[in-house]
Amino acid sequence: MIKIILADDHNIVRDGIRTIIEREPLFSVVGEAVNGAEVLGLIEKGTAVDVVLADMNMPVMTGIELLLQMKERFPAVKVIILSALDNEKYLSKAYQAGANGYLLKSVTSDEMNFAIKHVMQNNQYFCTELTSRIFYKMLTLPDPKTSEYIGDIEFSEREIEILGLLSEGFTNQEIGEKLFTSKRTVEGIRQSMIAKTGVRNTLALVRYAMANSLVSY
Repeated sequence: MIKIILADDHNIVRDGIRTIIEREPLFSVVGEAVNGAEVLGLIEKGTAVDVVLADMNMPVMTGIELLLQMKERFPAVKVIILSALDNEKYLSKAYQAGANGYLLKSVTSDEMNFAIKHVMQNNQYFCTELTSRIFYKMLTLPDPKTSEYIGDIEFSEREIEILGLLSEGFTNQEIGEKLFTSKRTVEGIRQSMIAKTGVRNTLALVRYAMANSLVSY
């Protein structure tokens, strides 16, 4: 039996993952947490676990912070990041922090089950969608050029969503309607991203996002 802890701050997401996992007779969900600190707490209190499925963006302790703690304190436990962040920057960060796998929340139940079994055999697994995209870029992109925008700034899932829609030419109003929020909220987030990246305008922000593989070309 493979014992699993689920870590995600959205109850509905955890419920969905639990439903998928519990269809597999070899899997057992032994704990749930809303952040990395709660995962550590469960293990410290004696919860026996083989695999932790953790979101990247969580309050109190993020997925990356959890990875670093697990690698140091519980290296035998496998950690798979399960995230909506579908760009190479976050995959790279997770890999460097010691992740055994990286799955998008859009993966099928079959791929999730395979990934869990695969990492339990001391392998690493990165979902097909991401690895295929990276391989395609390696084959098709021209030689890399130095960009003044390359940096190491963290973005939330909502910011990534807005960056993607901005790159497709949607207005603040249209983005607000798609994300079920107000135009004013979108504008505020856009201005916040411009400020923290140090770029001059929305066009430069989109160029920054593309240079850092935050959105697709």
